[in-house]
Amino acid sequence: MSDSEIPHGDGRPVDVYLDLLRIRMDTEDYRLLMRVVEPVLQAIDEERLSSLDFALDSGADDELPQEVRDEVALVIATAVTGRLDNEVIELDVDETGPVRIVTDASTASDPVRLSEIADYIKERHRQTEELRGIAKVSGLPTDF
Repeated sequence: MSDSEIPHGDGRPVDVYLDLLRIRMDTEDYRLLMRVVEPVLQAIDEERLSSLDFALDSGADDELPQEVRDEVALVIATAVTGRLDNEVIELDVDETGPVRIVTDASTASDPVRLSEIADYIKERHRQTEELRGIAKVSGLPTDF
């Protein structure tokens, strides 16, 4: 790609990343990605992200392809961190199976740090299952 082909956006890392994705991705996949990320990016810009609820895996038939979900996660991470070196990696966590996370390149290449993250995920899963058991016995909803 020559300098003249590199998109420049308005200078925000997320805009540069989106411009690169627009060039690289299939048009329909890019449209799917934008349909998911636009409300999130707007919420970030308006500083109301904590009130936004969305899922990358709805379990519905119109589920996003894994590649698009990964790119959605990277776009959001770029918007939040301002970094372009984010990576999606998959950790094998015994209790939950494979877990995909977004992290910076330095952490992605550090086996000790990845082990700490996997341990944290295991503990959170254990706590969630314990709370789910308490909710079930108490007659409360368990879909949290």
